[in-house]
Amino acid sequence: SGLVGKVTDIATLKLASGEPLSDKPIELEAGKYYRIKVESDGSAEKAISGPAFFRNCCVNEIVINDIEVRPLGVDSIEFDDEGEADISFVCMKPGKYELTATGSPPVEVNIK
Repeated sequence: SGLVGKVTDIATLKLASGEPLSDKPIELEAGKYYRIKVESDGSAEKAISGPAFFRNCCVNEIVINDIEVRPLGVDSIEFDDEGEADISFVCMKPGKYELTATGSPPVEVNIK
C-alpha cells in the first residue's frame, strides 16, 4: 500500500563535520508527497533532528540500505558512520520549521 501519487525529490541534505546541511531553505507545500535523501560522509557522528517538522508531517517510510521502516513518529536520525537514508513524507501543517545537526547551521523548512 503506502501513499499514492507522484513523489517530488528534494535536494540532498549532507551531514559532514563543520559543513551546512543545505545551502538554501527548503520550500514545501502541505498535502504534497516528498522524498529527501540524507547523506553522511562519516567525518563525524551526527544526527539530523527536526521534531517539530516531523510532528507536522506524515512520514511514509525511511529507507536505509534497502530496508524500509514505516515509523509512527520520528524525532531524529543519527549516523554513526558513512551512509544514507531516504525519507518520504507528506507535510500536513503549513509553517516554518528547522532541521538541525550539531555543529552545522540549521536549515529552514517553509511549508505553504
